[in-house]
Amino acid sequence: MKLLVLGLGYVGTANAILLSQHNDVICFDIDNNRVDQINNRKSPIEDKEGSRYLAEKKLNLRAVSDFPNLKDFDFIIIATPTNYSPETNFFDTSSIESCLEEIEKQKYKSTVIIRSTTPVGFTKSIQKKYPNQEIIFVPEFLREGRALHDSLHPSRIVLGSSSDKAKSFAKLLLQGAVDENVEILHINSTEAEASKLFANAFLALRVTFFNELDTFALSKNLNTEEIINAVSLDPRIGDYYNNPSFGYGGYCLPKDTKQLLKNFEQVPQKIMEAIIDSNTMRKDFLGSEIVKKNPKTVGVYRLAMKEGSDNIRESSMQGIMKRIKAKGINVIVYEPLISEKTFFSSKVYTDLNEFKKDSDLIICNRNHEDLKDVENKVFTRDIFRQN
Repeated sequence: MKLLVLGLGYVGTANAILLSQHNDVICFDIDNNRVDQINNRKSPIEDKEGSRYLAEKKLNLRAVSDFPNLKDFDFIIIATPTNYSPETNFFDTSSIESCLEEIEKQKYKSTVIIRSTTPVGFTKSIQKKYPNQEIIFVPEFLREGRALHDSLHPSRIVLGSSSDKAKSFAKLLLQGAVDENVEILHINSTEAEASKLFANAFLALRVTFFNELDTFALSKNLNTEEIINAVSLDPRIGDYYNNPSFGYGGYCLPKDTKQLLKNFEQVPQKIMEAIIDSNTMRKDFLGSEIVKKNPKTVGVYRLAMKEGSDNIRESSMQGIMKRIKAKGINVIVYEPLISEKTFFSSKVYTDLNEFKKDSDLIICNRNHEDLKDVENKVFTRDIFRQN
């Protein structure tokens, strides 16, 4: 089949690589640098498995920066960003709508797969606006830094339609995967949209639960690790996704929890609001704990939310930075992803040894071998040394 992928972020790139193993795939992106990287078999995102597949596998894949003629495509996959807008308290779906407008201009009846995260009810609404297109919402459940791995080993495949085209696309996803026995769910589009947001809300809930456990332990001078180990041995809870942090961050969890809360308008709720409030409170608490140590200069080791990610958007480390800077403490940053000399008026270091020497205290969301020689300076809540 011939497929078009719109957008080369971590979702679009993973989909393009997965599907190009057995299909002819063309990618479109407005960023010429990302287009060149794909055509030179380099990954435009931080993804070890994606980089390996691009370098080693035979893929029927190329990228363009001019919107192509849609005549021969079996599926058009939209994987453009839908950032949360604090002005509207809603996802900004304009990138999806721009893609649909471009598709509509060419007057071909197309099958459009939306893999971008959308508000609950968006697909049903937009389908009415573009009746000539079959629009199918297919939520992704991918982790940044492991997007292709999660595509190759999906926990489930959910499609917001039971049409023949939806069943055909499900087969394409399964064809590209390594795992064969994957459950495929065909549900309504609005329920599919809700499933994506509720899944991420639950993950955020789990993060905030173990963070509040750690806040309690720190406040009472208790051993966090011992408490978590005892709690997690209950099979109903499980020994996973339980490592404390400076708060959830990254691209998905902050925006998806806020969008879901917005969708709860006029529906009784307490937990959804509490998840967001707890994440803010966690950063307030840890900011205070850092200030109590009276450092003159605090070094921030990496802004990315976890190792293997190239995303510093909405990272919890930025929230901690703002809180300690507000108390007049000098903050410096070590982050190889930043080419600028400063980040929010804080000096950015490229020399790790110089960074460690100039820091009285070093904070990191996830510990690293880089800091082993200055462990006495490190403040982290990474109890289990894992992502």
